Amino acid sequence: MALAVRLWRLFLVGRSAARGLRLPAGAAGSRGQRVPWGLAASEVTGNSGTFKRSFLFSALSYLGFETYQVISQAVVVHAAAKVFKIEEILEQADYLYESGETEKLYQLLTQYKESEDAELLWRLARASRDVAQLSGTSEEEKKVLVYEALEYAKRALEKNESSFAAHKWYAICISDVGDYEGIKAKIANAYIIKEHFEKAIELNPKDATSIHLMGIWCYTFAEMPWYQRRIAKVLFATPPSSTYEEALGYFHRAEQVDPNFYSKNLLLLGKTYLKLHNRKLAAFWLTKAKDHPAHTEEDKQVQTEAAQLLTGFSDKN
Repeated sequence: MALAVRLWRLFLVGRSAARGLRLPAGAAGSRGQRVPWGLAASEVTGNSGTFKRSFLFSALSYLGFETYQVISQAVVVHAAAKVFKIEEILEQADYLYESGETEKLYQLLTQYKESEDAELLWRLARASRDVAQLSGTSEEEKKVLVYEALEYAKRALEKNESSFAAHKWYAICISDVGDYEGIKAKIANAYIIKEHFEKAIELNPKDATSIHLMGIWCYTFAEMPWYQRRIAKVLFATPPSSTYEEALGYFHRAEQVDPNFYSKNLLLLGKTYLKLHNRKLAAFWLTKAKDHPAHTEEDKQVQTEAAQLLTGFSDKN
């Protein structure tokens, strides 16, 4: 409507200017009097057709410029609204995650599964995986969710390769899928998983979870049984390998970055010290794991395992 009003005003100004045009005093055929419309147009513009075409061109040019401005403003407003909406969704998602509302979080984020926002997509990958791990999720549903999570993580990484969280969750999801594709696939993906954990740490050295996961990678290959090592030798000229000392270094580093951030990191510190035959430090970290507040099902499982390992200490004494 505003655009139409502006154009109409331009038309009126042009028309009134032409009708009220006065020739200077002393000019041929004039004594300073008002000139009739036809005479003014022909004397000033050469002929009426040329004037009309000129006026029409000016009006259309003005219309085009005004349209461009309106569209540009609309695009900016739409983009700003879109960013605001995503930020609002992410805030809701983080609140639900911190509150342990796993299923509600998944329901919220699946509404936006076609999104191209990396921050939203890696959160959806995490939510899908968390639902898969719920005790009430059937084995069939779990498999579907695990593959879903990998797809969301992959898309997040494609959208933003500079996102440490996208690298982290892509690596986690590849590892999960390996449980369904056999030991060969799991070992074959080992270097890919390690590469993405290392990239996540490089992008965000203060993310304790990424450091912890790198520790799990080392712990897994340090305790790899002989038959899996044989498979690894077939798949790689230099098969993946690590030591308990390397794993311990990552677990301690994660604890330094964010003390007591994760009950499983405490548990694995205890278990790694057990592997290294240091019972005193093993007991120290296992006790911390047992006493860590349980907010999730995993925390409860950690408490149970830590208590059992500590009971084993008592039995041997």
